[in-house]
Amino acid sequence: MSKLFQQMTDMQEQMQKAQDELANETVEATAGGGMITVVANGAGEIKSIKIDPKAIDPSDAEMLEDMILAAVNEAVRSAHSLMESKLGGLAGGALGGLGLPGLGE
Repeated sequence: MSKLFQQMTDMQEQMQKAQDELANETVEATAGGGMITVVANGAGEIKSIKIDPKAIDPSDAEMLEDMILAAVNEAVRSAHSLMESKLGGLAGGALGGLGLPGLGE
């Protein structure tokens, strides 16, 4: 039992370290031919949105909204992929190897 507890403690430390690293890594996504740029960190938090002034057409706000939405969604997908690549081995391998339901997914 103490070996299992030690494994869990080690795994928690590894997960925390990986999560801390993810918070410092960024991904970038663009839309509208680069007129909208969204930067997110590896934890999935949106850090910045840049809008080229040429993208602002007062008569077509819907287009701007769609470009922002597309860029944000792509940034979130990229952040999620980064997270999976960093944490996937820990969550799927180590946690799943313990045979605990719901932890190896």
